[in-house]
Amino acid sequence: MRLFRTPLGARTVVGFTDPGRLAATLGVRQPWIRLYESVLSAMAEPLGVSLLTLDPTFTAAAVAAGNRSRLPCPKPPRSQPGSPDGGSHGDHSRSVRAQGQCG
Repeated sequence: MRLFRTPLGARTVVGFTDPGRLAATLGVRQPWIRLYESVLSAMAEPLGVSLLTLDPTFTAAAVAAGNRSRLPCPKPPRSQPGSPDGGSHGDHSRSVRAQGQCG
């Protein structure tokens, strides 16, 4: 079972109607088994995925191990004189780095 994301970010389980379409999207060495749509949807349901996409054609290239680019952290905004936060914008940057989003 393969889960993808739609262009809007929703998770979707994907299925293919024939091995040629699977190979065109995921490569010729992609293992597969034949399933009914209802079975595929039932397998994805416990994962909170209710969307089923058949024969997706647009995919992003795979990220090679060790070739992942990191997003630069945005600079925190400067506090304005007399601002109620007392210049605590830096705390947000640290929490973003701790979550692995930049750094």
